[in-house]
Amino acid sequence: MLYSRYNTPMEPTRIRSGSDYRRRQQQRKKKRNRLLALTLAAVLVVAGVILLLRGFSGGSGGASADGTSPGAVDPTYAQTVNTRLLDTVRTELNLQVGELCMLTLPSGTDIHGVTFASDNSGVVRVDSAGRLDALREGKANITAVSDSINAVCVCTVTAAPSEETSGDERLTTAYTANEDILAQNTAMMEIGEYLYSLTVNRRTNTVTAYTYDENGRYTVPVRAMVCSCGKGGNSSTPIGEYDIYYRDEWLGLEGNVYGQYISGFYGDFLFHSVPYYSLDRGDLKVGEFNKLGSNASEGCVRLMVSDVLWIYENCPVGTSVNVIDADASADPLGKPPAVRLDGSITWDPTDPDPENPFRGSQPAITGAGDTALKSGDSFDSLRGVKATDTCGNDITDRMTVAGTVLSDKPGVYYLTYTVTDDFGQTCEVTRTVTVG
Repeated sequence: MLYSRYNTPMEPTRIRSGSDYRRRQQQRKKKRNRLLALTLAAVLVVAGVILLLRGFSGGSGGASADGTSPGAVDPTYAQTVNTRLLDTVRTELNLQVGELCMLTLPSGTDIHGVTFASDNSGVVRVDSAGRLDALREGKANITAVSDSINAVCVCTVTAAPSEETSGDERLTTAYTANEDILAQNTAMMEIGEYLYSLTVNRRTNTVTAYTYDENGRYTVPVRAMVCSCGKGGNSSTPIGEYDIYYRDEWLGLEGNVYGQYISGFYGDFLFHSVPYYSLDRGDLKVGEFNKLGSNASEGCVRLMVSDVLWIYENCPVGTSVNVIDADASADPLGKPPAVRLDGSITWDPTDPDPENPFRGSQPAITGAGDTALKSGDSFDSLRGVKATDTCGNDITDRMTVAGTVLSDKPGVYYLTYTVTDDFGQTCEVTRTVTVG
């Protein structure tokens, strides 16, 4: 039974008022998008001609020593580029601020006898294993000298492009795609139109939001969210096509519990958050939260707060909901991960409430402090190093290490540890290892 926020029973209702409107909407979009398609095709033809002419004029630019075009590597945390040095030949290398490069020596060269140096270590520093760090814009010459090699790498460092942000700082594990099509539809949407349609796969516990294609059909996947559907039997989520007909910020649910950001789509079947013991955002049923991604509800569709809030804010009354029972091939964006809580904090970590103790939390890497060892000592770069996610869970197995330490060659070495959690938040730590 569906209850109001005051625990007053409500009669199950099914409203299909949006269906006829969507059919008319699709017809209008077919005409409008045919014109858009023709315009886009013309633009692409012109752009192709321009690029072809530029290619004939030799304007394609040079390539780096490893055969890749400068700037072809997107900057990321601990982004590593590999470049092979050639003896007596100047190697040209283009980096962006924040990038790393591991130099590779000519075949047969013993790195233990090679001395690496930078003439501008404030721009590019180099360690004793040939790792380069692009620190700021400018130029630097890196030399590699031994009895058998005398190589120079000329580095040009440019600014890394600024990262685009959506402006939405809410934590979510949701997958997104086709943002260009969504932006176009959003910009051209008419009053009363439906931007999204929702598909719930009750077998995989995945909700996929679609926007419409050039024919007005909802075939373009733009967001996937992990959920918990009904656990089966009399508590199954019903298969069928429905429309959202009811919304509320809080609602009393069966079992004397409460849910946030309600969107009812058929009778007493709803999208809502994981249940709470009370009307207190810090009173989450953690055990139920940790079931996300599996069939666990009484028939409703549970999601993390940020995801169910996305539905609440973006899918108005009349938005279509299609509940299916299919394998993973029916989820075009895949199934996002479900995070877990240890119960020490009884909040949904994705709740945007300012009082949420998870607010501002980040992944962390510990045990990667600077260290020194004697030449010949054994060294394990992972020993004692641990990574945790935003919720404090151990994710050390996801951590990557960029750089190497030659424990039998005195010198200074840099190791960069990087880990990204299920929320897409990244932590990076660089340590200095000195071998004496």
